[in-house]
Amino acid sequence: MMASATAGEDGHFKLSETSVLKINKGDITKWFIDGSSDAIVNPANPRMLGGGGADGAIHRAAGPELKEACYKVPEVQPGIRCPTGEARITPGFKLPASHVIHTVGPIYDSDKDPKGSLRNAYKNCLTVAKENNIKYIAFPSISCGVYGYPYEEAATVALSTIKEFANDIKEVHFVLFADDIYDIWTKKAKELL
Repeated sequence: MMASATAGEDGHFKLSETSVLKINKGDITKWFIDGSSDAIVNPANPRMLGGGGADGAIHRAAGPELKEACYKVPEVQPGIRCPTGEARITPGFKLPASHVIHTVGPIYDSDKDPKGSLRNAYKNCLTVAKENNIKYIAFPSISCGVYGYPYEEAATVALSTIKEFANDIKEVHFVLFADDIYDIWTKKAKELL
C-alpha cells in the first residue's frame, strides 16, 4: 500500500517493499500480532525496573517476572542497565506480545543532543528486533511524556528513523494513547512517507 493511496485513512503507510507502518490509537500493553515474533517497546528509565506512564503500565501488565528479568540485565554503570539511546530485550511474560524491547529516550531539556539520542533509541530498538527475529514491533511515542519531547519534532525523528532502518521488519506499529499525539503522528506520516 502506498501512503498516497491510503492518505492515512486506515493508518497504513508503506516503508519499503517488505515493511509497512501502521499507526493506531490504543493501549500498547494489549498489542500483539502472533505472540512469538512480536515485541512492544517500553520507554524505560536507565534502571529498567519500572516507573510511571507507559513504563509502569507495561511492568504491571507483564507481571513481576518482567522486573526480575530486568534486574538480571547487567549494569553498565552503577544503577544504569540501559543508557539513553540504547535498547535491551526481555521476554514479554504475561503480555500478549512475546517480547519487550526496553529503550531510554532523551530528557528533552537536559540531553545535549536530544534528536540524536531519540534517533538512536528508535534505531537500536529496530536493531535488537532484527537480531532476535522479531518481525512485528510496536512503539509508543518515546520521550513525549514526562521527558518533555515536543510532539511534532519527536514524530519527525521517529518516522524518518523508522523509514531508514525498518528493513526486515514486516510491520512497524505506533500504538499511541493520546488523541493529540495520534493526530500529529498521522499528519507527519502523510508528509514524510
